[in-house]
Amino acid sequence: MKKKIAIIGAGIAGLTLANLIKKYTDHEFMVYERDDSLSLEEGYGIQLATNSIKILNEINFNKINNEKIFHPKKIDFYDIRNEKICDLNLSKFNSIEARYTTLQRSTLIEFLKEDIYTQHLRFGKKIKEVSELKDKVLIKFDDNTNDLVDFVIAADGIFSNTKSFFEKKKVEPKFKKAIAARVILNSKFDLNIYEENISLMLGSNSHIVIYPINKKKELNMVCIIRCKKYEPNNTKQLIQETVLKQNPKLKNIFDNEIKTWPLYFTPKILPSTNKKVFYIGDAFNGFLPTLAQGAGQSIESAFEIFKLLKHEKLDKKNNYFEVRSKRAKIVKNRSNFNFFAFHFSSSFLQKIRNLLLKFLVKRKFFVKNYLGKVYKN
Repeated sequence: MKKKIAIIGAGIAGLTLANLIKKYTDHEFMVYERDDSLSLEEGYGIQLATNSIKILNEINFNKINNEKIFHPKKIDFYDIRNEKICDLNLSKFNSIEARYTTLQRSTLIEFLKEDIYTQHLRFGKKIKEVSELKDKVLIKFDDNTNDLVDFVIAADGIFSNTKSFFEKKKVEPKFKKAIAARVILNSKFDLNIYEENISLMLGSNSHIVIYPINKKKELNMVCIIRCKKYEPNNTKQLIQETVLKQNPKLKNIFDNEIKTWPLYFTPKILPSTNKKVFYIGDAFNGFLPTLAQGAGQSIESAFEIFKLLKHEKLDKKNNYFEVRSKRAKIVKNRSNFNFFAFHFSSSFLQKIRNLLLKFLVKRKFFVKNYLGKVYKN
């Protein structure tokens, strides 16, 4: 039976769901975005493992301009002094149809918006009020427009505004006492890294990730640093005291424009209390970036909702929350463990960790269970 759906939020999760609904169903839908335009910031890099590439290929991602993406084959592990520890072969998770992919977030958003921008996307839409009317949900926006729908899919991020209208008990995201600093590099400078791989440098209370985001060999560099509070004006001082103190040779990579943001996570995953409302992407659960699965889990959760819609199971007793929360907990636990293990301040613990890394990356059982369960869902 034909349904009407409101998707709140035009990020990766919301746009992925919109594309799947448009291509494979006859349901009516509209994507509502509170901002006045899509966020197409050029430099923001993302990583997509095969679990999400398989889903995107359902909406023809395999036809994207190959110059705008990259397929790194390995993760190279280094200590913060740029001395190599070991490497992990990512290509073992690849298939002919789906390969581990890195790209700019803006490239993915441009792709996702192409088929829905004109007819199915509305900007400047802030929810003012919601109510239930004859087994439907009435959404009123602050521009005096409204929509009466069968389902509301909230995809408006970790600080989901939609939740405030539907949930009496709302779990607020927590600051992880860490920040991310990002720089786009056009050169690897004096770093002893292989530019076509993902480079992961582990230091005391910090780590750095560098990876290519297109065939032009532009590199996305993200540095995660532990700190008690987020103070944007003190970023350079924090980098100096935490990172450059450990390796002054890294100074050149931080001489470019630095963008920063605080790291938040969802402490507890709670189900929707309204059978007509579902949460996807970061609105369902916000992950730490230490497993590079934020975008991937947004895509997965959108696909799970789509399958229920396609098979007319969303309005019946469904297991979306159970399936999604089980999957999210696997990713969440690994992300949290990585955050812990990447930042040892003790030189003794660092040496033990590095020895374990060398041992574990060569063990098929460990790699299959630790990463394989995530990448090949």
